[in-house]
Amino acid sequence: MKKAYDFSRGTRGAVIKTPQGKSRITIRLDDDLLEWFRGQVNKAGGGNYQTLINKALRDYVQSNQESLEDMLRIVIREELSRYNKKSKKD
Repeated sequence: MKKAYDFSRGTRGAVIKTPQGKSRITIRLDDDLLEWFRGQVNKAGGGNYQTLINKALRDYVQSNQESLEDMLRIVIREELSRYNKKSKKD
């Protein structure tokens, strides 16, 4: 090691720039959740557990964006279908 280092041209901040459209944050997650995501990545043969967490969050958000009206239409169709099948048997 040197006795002294020259940091005069050093800069503060992340070594790798954050890609556009992404934000660098600090988040606290339960240990068991992190282990699960890391385990999934290992089972898949590698990858990035953070990407997997991002995908899981995106899938959750997209699945919950259906409007109440759309959800009611789906439920009503399913119930009518069951009712029609039941009626035909009687």
